[in-house]
This record gives sequence, structure tokens and C-alpha cells, in this order.
Amino acid sequence: MRLKLTIIALFLVAFSFNGYAQKDVSAKSAKAIKELKKTNDKITKYFNSAYGYAVFPSIGKGGLGIGGATGNGTIYRGGAIVGDCRMTQVTIGFQAGGQAYSEIIFFIDKAAFDRFTGDNFEFSAQATAVAVTAGASFDVDYRDGILVFTHAKGGLMYEASVGGQKFKTEMR
Repeated sequence: MRLKLTIIALFLVAFSFNGYAQKDVSAKSAKAIKELKKTNDKITKYFNSAYGYAVFPSIGKGGLGIGGATGNGTIYRGGAIVGDCRMTQVTIGFQAGGQAYSEIIFFIDKAAFDRFTGDNFEFSAQATAVAVTAGASFDVDYRDGILVFTHAKGGLMYEASVGGQKFKTEMR
């Protein structure tokens, strides 16, 4: 029990130090977009039709009972960079391991985009993401004006947990 609490405490301390820095990752975001389009070209239609989108090129996630995730991203509107953002997540439940993934959030219209770029936007635990894999067909639709895609980069995580994602944005 003591070892578990020590691991959790170290994990949370690491996330808290990392949580203060909101970085410009626009070059990595552009590379992530290219990679996603290369992995599955069907995602291109969402980039072309969305009012705006947020790209998180690398989100680190880990946990052992209590978990968390964090990553920096770039906000686009009309294909142009308009801001930076940061995602943090806390989860509770059965989970063990760590993984890295990319995440893209598409906004169908100005109202959804403005909700995201407002102060402290959050996804509920019910928000679902579509996994981008090679050749997969996407038959998905926006929910509450947003659509989320993820792409696994590496790691291994077993998880049956509840949590939500919180976003902080800074417009340029």
C-alpha cells in the first residue's frame, strides 16, 4: 500500500510541475496532421470541413489506480494557427501502465469553437473518441458540436476508469 501511494504521489508531482508550461508545439502539430492523413486519408474531409480544430501531437497518459494525462496542442481556425492549448486529465478506476497518443478535436461551427476557446472547457466522462487506424472507415458524426479522434503512438495501458479532460487555451 505504501509503495502504491508513493508511486501515485510521484506521478501527481510530475504532472503538477509539467502543468504550468503551455508550450508552442505548432511544428509537432503540423507533423501529427501529416501522419494522421497518411495513416488514414479519410480524416482529410474533417480537416477540410470543420470550422476549427485542436491538435495535440503527443499526450502522455499513465496510471496505477489513479491516473492522469497531459499534453500541449495547437488551435486552428480555417487552417491557420490561432492559439495554443493544454489538456489535463485525471482518472480513477482500474488502470495500470502508460501510453502516448495524438488527439484531434474538430469543431463543427463557431459556437463549438468558441466554447472550447473560452475559459476552462471540459469533456465529460461520456465523451468518446474515434481511433484512427490504417484503412478504417469513419461513420461518425459530431456530438455537441465536437468530434474527437485519437491515434495511438506507443505504450501499453489496461484501463476501466472514469474521468474527464480539461482544457486551457491561449489565443494568439
